Amino acid sequence: MAFSTMQGALELGLIYAVLAFGVYISFRILDIPDLSVDGSFITGCAASAICAVNGHPLFGLVFAFLCGGSAGFMTGLLQTKCRIQPILSGILVMTGLYSINYKLMGNTPNISLFNQETVFTKFSALVGNELSDLILCAIFIAVLSVLLYYFLNTQLGMCLRATGDNEAMVRASSVNSDMMKIMGLALANALVALGGGLLAQYQNFADVNDGIGKLVIGLASIIVGEAFFGHRTLQRSFLAVISGAILYRFLLSAALHLGVNATDQRLLSAVLVTAAISFPVWKNAWQKRRKHLC
Repeated sequence: MAFSTMQGALELGLIYAVLAFGVYISFRILDIPDLSVDGSFITGCAASAICAVNGHPLFGLVFAFLCGGSAGFMTGLLQTKCRIQPILSGILVMTGLYSINYKLMGNTPNISLFNQETVFTKFSALVGNELSDLILCAIFIAVLSVLLYYFLNTQLGMCLRATGDNEAMVRASSVNSDMMKIMGLALANALVALGGGLLAQYQNFADVNDGIGKLVIGLASIIVGEAFFGHRTLQRSFLAVISGAILYRFLLSAALHLGVNATDQRLLSAVLVTAAISFPVWKNAWQKRRKHLC
């Protein structure tokens, strides 16, 4: 692959690591399959693009974070207060967000940010380096990782982690597990939307259909990374999320470079996730077979 292709894959990997962190909170910490991710990702794209078009790209990322948090808050309410199954509540929110995202984008299916000021053009003008996009993405994910790591080690973060591990114990300790779920889902979707907002300004457009398959991308990033680094500690989990997102983008770029059609990316993602999840089973079966033969 050319250097520019590798650089682009690395930049996209760091951006999708933000999305993967959101999926990590719902999937790994809370142990909840949150299908609203595909909708909240586009909410972030739309919110960020609208603000960038109006000359406020930095606020666009903040607005994307807040809008995504609102979507996650609604998902949490449906699960905890309305007692709707997690999968169904995610589907309901994702379905409703499609119409909301369309209206947020001014009833148009896409928004172009070409010749508009974004956080990337601002940083490029400040740094004046051809690697400015990569540097900004690296700084962004580094700061986010530190803040998220610090939060998850606070008392509130510990309660959030404990809710996913053992909800009955949390309730017995007089902690409101419903509020923990709502907060966790709000944070997860806020991070997913933040990743969407960052991607919209990076690729200079937002499309209302761009969220399809983003949950699979987040899961692929987590599972591929954990296949190498595991998830016994927060440090290893964070390393797995970031490295998995980068490795995932490199694998897709390599596949495209070898002639795989761009329309086959989602099929490739599904196969990749299936292989990564099944790998421990195959490994154990192979080890048992070797012992039996010996």
